[in-house]
Amino acid sequence: MSSIFRRPTLTRLLFIKAVQQNQRLTIYSKPPKEKIGPVQSVFALCVFAITLLAPAGWILHHVPEYRERSTPHL
Repeated sequence: MSSIFRRPTLTRLLFIKAVQQNQRLTIYSKPPKEKIGPVQSVFALCVFAITLLAPAGWILHHVPEYRERSTPHL
């Protein structure tokens, strides 16, 4: 009876071990080909921030207008 419960655990452990070995093969230890400067880093962070925060800011800015609209009657 104990071998029935033990078998899936062994299979799962072997699967996890195989996945970890495959992940190690894709890790490289070489330095990057081109260095990224601080100006490029700041620019990239600003683009990400604007991309994520602009839609939220638009919605928050127009909340009073959305509240004034009457709900459509279906």
